[in-house]
Amino acid sequence: MKRWLYLLHRWAGIALCLVMALWFLSGMVMLYVGYPKLTPEEQLRGLPVLQSAGCCVPLPEALKASGFEKASQWRLSSVAGQPRYLFSDGRKRHVAVDARSGQRIAAVSPDDALRSASHFAQGSAVSLMGQDDEDAWTHSRALDGHRPLYRLAVEDEERRWLYVSSTTGEAVRDATFTERSWGWVGAWLHWLYIFRGGALNAWWTDIVIWLSVAGGVLGLSGLVVGIWRWRFRGRYKSGSRSPYRGVLARWHHILGLLGGLLALTWLLSGLFSMNPWKVFEAPGPKPDRVAYAGGPLRPGDAPLAATVLARLVADGEQPRSLEWRRVAGAPVVLVQTAASQFIVDSQGQRLPASPTASLVAAAERLLPGSHVVEQQWLREFDTYYYGRDHHTMTGQRERPLPALRLRLDDAQSHWVVIDPATGAIVQLSNAHQRSERWLFAFLHSFDLPQFLNARPAWDAWMLGFSLAGLALSLTGVVLGWRRLGHKGPWRVAVRGGDRLVKMDAQAAHPKGH
Repeated sequence: MKRWLYLLHRWAGIALCLVMALWFLSGMVMLYVGYPKLTPEEQLRGLPVLQSAGCCVPLPEALKASGFEKASQWRLSSVAGQPRYLFSDGRKRHVAVDARSGQRIAAVSPDDALRSASHFAQGSAVSLMGQDDEDAWTHSRALDGHRPLYRLAVEDEERRWLYVSSTTGEAVRDATFTERSWGWVGAWLHWLYIFRGGALNAWWTDIVIWLSVAGGVLGLSGLVVGIWRWRFRGRYKSGSRSPYRGVLARWHHILGLLGGLLALTWLLSGLFSMNPWKVFEAPGPKPDRVAYAGGPLRPGDAPLAATVLARLVADGEQPRSLEWRRVAGAPVVLVQTAASQFIVDSQGQRLPASPTASLVAAAERLLPGSHVVEQQWLREFDTYYYGRDHHTMTGQRERPLPALRLRLDDAQSHWVVIDPATGAIVQLSNAHQRSERWLFAFLHSFDLPQFLNARPAWDAWMLGFSLAGLALSLTGVVLGWRRLGHKGPWRVAVRGGDRLVKMDAQAAHPKGH
């Protein structure tokens, strides 16, 4: 068995050590520069204040013109400085209607995209670069309903590229020069996006999963081999506890023993980030957000945008986006400004935070027959509810405080976290997803709030072990290269628990595994 494990680790290392080295290198970059995204805050900053004068046709009329009467999201925003209704099913389909004329936006021309980007860039010069269905910075499936995307260059300090939807005309992504340049050796490389957008696109998920599995096999076999070869009692004839005379081989052995376990957990947690074979998907009924809201949106109940805007302006507010919602069965409007968000009633009157009893009753409608068994007010971040920097993979998620966490007694043990100021669900998880929090998020980035708040100690930990993993992988690359370049015969034997490797110019002390 030892013979075959040695061979497995050797040839797996030859095949994968370069991939491992690139993963460690790109992971270090991603600690500080993430994949491009347009966060909600950035999007709001690029929008003008909505004006009540001349706005807007009643929402039911706009919804009818859209031909998308089953849309689950209704928003009023701006495109190129003009008010526009935006209807969506949340992901795949998006339809826009001019809020002043009530006409559906049938197509977005290059000139329309240029005007939209120019207004969003707030005075910076903008030039049209072209139209892409998908490029290196737009692989996100959340953009599918907006493709193809217009790409425009902005002459500002960040040298951004703006991507404009060909469906609605709104800016849906930006990519700064820093994100684009470091991204090639960061997120693009780390997530193996070399396989996205081309002939292998359909197999990208499987490629990442099986490379991660193979990397896990490599790491585990290396740990076992490394422990077998280490002399915990006594020493080899060289005086070392490691049998390897070559400097690179010895350091590969020592680094593997010191950091191999952490390298293995990073590999496996990266695998879990892909939710392989749907292991984090819970069986049984799914939470019903429409039931939570107290029923579907109904056009006849929608507060008039003109009425809401007039009241907001009179109150000194500067709304940049309106979204029609239901909270506890009542129609409300979510108002977003550059600095805050809140809900108002049909007359534009700001509403107080929802009563706890109302939120509990709404949460129990998520799953038939479920009941709230525990309530907890969150006034600071904890193990399961916390925020991350904007550049990180989950950095765009809304995590307001205070928030109310409710635990349900259903079979999948759902937890729901609600923002009392808006009545919105900001986090919903079951037992399977909470295990993912540990197997992926924690093991991959040690993201407990107390760790994240202990910077730069957290940075030193992540960079230190990443460098150790990089060194481990690079020494494996060199050793593998040497192995492939050797043309002489070799054989492996096991005698008394020791591994003897005989090659042309060496007998008892190999230079590599």
